[in-house]
Amino acid sequence: MWVHLKTKEPFALAGLWDVWRKPDGGKMESFTIITTEPNDLIQPIHNRMPVILCREDEEEWLDASRTVFSKARSLLKPYPAELMDAHDVSTIVNSAKYDGPECIQPLSDDEIPSAGQLSLL
Repeated sequence: MWVHLKTKEPFALAGLWDVWRKPDGGKMESFTIITTEPNDLIQPIHNRMPVILCREDEEEWLDASRTVFSKARSLLKPYPAELMDAHDVSTIVNSAKYDGPECIQPLSDDEIPSAGQLSLL
């Protein structure tokens, strides 16, 4: 599936990044993308979705020194489904060899696998 904003503009995901010291003294950098319950578009596809930040909330999310926890937590909600779209794409996206516009081309109706075929993919 290619899931995107209807505007096809890039978007930011809410995530957490940290650096901590391992017992041996080395540094470990870690990152996670925060997920939430799915909106109506994503629900048939998956039981959760990444938190997509509205453009006006991005800077506030990134500036932890001035954003209180309750405000940051209020941003952790499903993005409005009516602002998003999705369609089936080729299984070529499963290979790192492919990284071009063909990866997001919609499949025709006769190319979309049936539920029984999905277990074979």
